Amino acid sequence: MTATSHLLASGPGWRVRDIICTAGPDDRAFEEQHSHCCIAAVTSGSFSYRSAQGAALLAPGALLLGNQGACFECGHEHAAGDRCLAFQFDPAYLEDILAGVPSVRRLAFSRAHLPPSPALADLMAETATSGGGAAAYEELAVRLAGAVAATLADEPPATAAPTARDTSRITRALRCIEARSEETLSLTQLAREAAMSPYHFLRTFKALIGMTPHRFLLRTRLHRSALLLRGSEHGVAQIAFDCGFGDLSTFNRHFRLAMGKSPSAYRASQGRRSA
Repeated sequence: MTATSHLLASGPGWRVRDIICTAGPDDRAFEEQHSHCCIAAVTSGSFSYRSAQGAALLAPGALLLGNQGACFECGHEHAAGDRCLAFQFDPAYLEDILAGVPSVRRLAFSRAHLPPSPALADLMAETATSGGGAAAYEELAVRLAGAVAATLADEPPATAAPTARDTSRITRALRCIEARSEETLSLTQLAREAAMSPYHFLRTFKALIGMTPHRFLLRTRLHRSALLLRGSEHGVAQIAFDCGFGDLSTFNRHFRLAMGKSPSAYRASQGRRSA
């Protein structure tokens, strides 16, 4: 078995699973089928995902979307392992959620994924650290489904599929950012990691991931800082520097733009005191 699934919480019409995959380039991808409507938040690693709605390279912060009964493949042709938090819904339960979302007229997901999004940054951080029991997970599941539906209502379906060569090269850069996000990583360095020219790397990265390398690096740092604000006793300044921000004012500005509040206010809203 290359994947293990641990049920975190469930209720009538919904369930949340922590899925850890250890597959790598030597493991063959198998066709699988979604047993439920699924929204899976990628929390670490990267992998390719193919379904009838399209193909994508999924990185931390991305959301995998699956329709009940749909066949799909996940592959690790270019790097080993990933971890996802999978929210699974019965169609009737999901339909009840979507009925309250303006402009949403269909139950089925029209896209295979959603790229990392600043608009969903706070929700993604909460998703990665949730541990408040069934009631908390159910509320999070409803919020996530509503946010995804609202986002899809405003976006056209994706059509372009990544090539294997591009996916392999961008994966190397993604893993570099994930492992060394606290370091100063220039476009030239990341392009060199991907063995691409800076211009081609920038264009390809944005096409595959949905944002530029700098925005993804910033999102990775902010996500890590949100987790530390939620789960550690470190001071705000220490967290800023540990996550790769050169000064506190820059960290405060970016965090407020992404999360809608200052780091201290964000920590306080989670019931923790700022140091």
